[in-house]
Amino acid sequence: MRSERTRAVVLRRTNYGEADRILQLITPLGRKSVMARSVRKEKSRLAGGIELFAISDVVIGQGKGDLGILTSARLVYFYRHIMEDYDRMQFAYEALRQVGKASETLDEPEWYDIITEVLMGLDASSVVLPLTQAWFYLHVSAMLGYELNAQRDINDQKLQEGVSYRYDSNERGFVEAKNGTITTEHIKVLRLIKERPLQVIVQVGGIEQLLAECLYVAREHAALS
Repeated sequence: MRSERTRAVVLRRTNYGEADRILQLITPLGRKSVMARSVRKEKSRLAGGIELFAISDVVIGQGKGDLGILTSARLVYFYRHIMEDYDRMQFAYEALRQVGKASETLDEPEWYDIITEVLMGLDASSVVLPLTQAWFYLHVSAMLGYELNAQRDINDQKLQEGVSYRYDSNERGFVEAKNGTITTEHIKVLRLIKERPLQVIVQVGGIEQLLAECLYVAREHAALS
């Protein structure tokens, strides 16, 4: 039987029959649906390797159709600190759900990079939650084909230093506004979030007070349901 070995993050676990589970995984090879046989039995060797909020090393055998057979699962890293904070845990569930939903129609290996970056951010107390949330929303929207334009406004005019803007949800872009709450500093932070890993951004000082507005823009732009 042909098999493949890969790293994986469990997106969803669905009980099946008396002791089995169907798992939706995201991997560096793309999205995988697998059957974990007898995994709900007390002495299952697979159970410890299919935790949520974790990276696992898995071996997937060939099954019927698109459903593979999970033959081996070993926990590589468990982001246990996520479980210690309710808000971070709830967003972790939301991120898994959104990646699961998006990867159904757009099966790309980059989803693995996005979800592992988010889990890392949620696990680290040094990374404030709004930063991880904004990073997730902007990177998901870019993957789905509507990257935030942080260089030009909706009229294709270059965003200017010292000018205030507001975010237009209908046009999915910035509009110059005298009473706008989006400043040059917000634009700089949004560009940074779009272009850099969380581990790099967290080293930049003085951005926490800007994150509430940046998160609003990122969430509105992603418009995830």
